[in-house]
Amino acid sequence: MSDRPKSIVRLPRRHRGAAADAAQVDVIKLINEQSLRNAALGGLIVIVLFSVLWAMFSTLLGRIFPWMTVLLGVVIGLVMRRAGRGLDWRFPALAACMATVGALAGNVYVAAAFTADKLGAGTLEILRAVTSMTWPVYFSEVISAADIVYGLMGAGAAAFYANRRLTRSEYSAWRKWCEGSIGAGRD
Repeated sequence: MSDRPKSIVRLPRRHRGAAADAAQVDVIKLINEQSLRNAALGGLIVIVLFSVLWAMFSTLLGRIFPWMTVLLGVVIGLVMRRAGRGLDWRFPALAACMATVGALAGNVYVAAAFTADKLGAGTLEILRAVTSMTWPVYFSEVISAADIVYGLMGAGAAAFYANRRLTRSEYSAWRKWCEGSIGAGRD
């Protein structure tokens, strides 16, 4: 025991072992586990399923919920985290782009479902009947500022959740490897 008095201002260090455990982490294995293809495929599956469920939910209740695009972004981010296991900037960027495309696709599908309900037709019939003259009307009358804001919030949520969660030792090893690889030209 030391003779120094303990400072009441200084908090005890609880995470001293992260640097020691970082030497045991195989960073190359972490990098090889990344899969941009799996992340993109998972994101596409989520977009299709979420759009259908969103349209069913909206037509059932007779209301359109633009905030569902934020939920879509969260789900895309979580699926990309699980499927892609990404560490670098590509995964949040892909998640944000896919959430933006998914928000647009979901809004189109919901609008087609509402139109089909009013006309007594099927949703796929309405989507097949879309022409180049339909898009300007759709963007001027259906898409609102709220849709754009919620779409951007969904893209941000997707980017936030897209990267893989690392333990302290994995993160410490990853940062040390990145700092070393920049200087050595491995990146």
